[in-house]
Amino acid sequence: MVRGDDDSVDSHRQFYDEYNAVLDMPAEYYLETIKKVFQEFALVNGTWEKDGTLVRPQDITTSALLTVEGELDDISGSGQTRAAHDLCTGIPKNRQFHYDVEGAGHYGIFSGRRWRDLVYPQVKAFISAHQPVVAKVTPVAPTPKPVVTARPAAARKPVVAKKSAQPATSKAAVTELKSASSQAPNIASKSPSETVVSAGAAPKKLASKRKPAAK
Repeated sequence: MVRGDDDSVDSHRQFYDEYNAVLDMPAEYYLETIKKVFQEFALVNGTWEKDGTLVRPQDITTSALLTVEGELDDISGSGQTRAAHDLCTGIPKNRQFHYDVEGAGHYGIFSGRRWRDLVYPQVKAFISAHQPVVAKVTPVAPTPKPVVTARPAAARKPVVAKKSAQPATSKAAVTELKSASSQAPNIASKSPSETVVSAGAAPKKLASKRKPAAK
């Protein structure tokens, strides 16, 4: 970190604040990592299993590969990262790339000025060049729902009760009614006084015709 690193004091202090920070992780995870990666070399030897399935880098075929190493890296020595190309034999050679960062140490390849100015542009260009093209989906405007206009209810006509059909009167019946009315005595046309007088006259006539009884 000393050679060629002219970052400001504030940046230097910020870096070491992050560097000295610790991560609380289970002891089992840490010990397994040390054993599988650095002691048994399980990935290189093809003996690394995950849930009963072998981890096989040679089975990777649909991706691209970019490895990055720092010239001054004293933790991961030169060639350790490049070895991934020998493991991923299923990736075509025209999609395998390696980048050596001059003047960068172990942390300089992913943090600080060299990461921003040198490494990040390479990583960005690599991802853009090999990322699968995703077809843009044109948003479809939702189909407007039909506007339903309520129609006014048709005015109902008032219900008119039908007149009952009168029975038809035959011509013969009309003639009989007329003749019967002409033969009936016209009593209603006389006044009440005339009716009384005529009714009382009949007894007088009967009395005049009787002979007196013999003594």
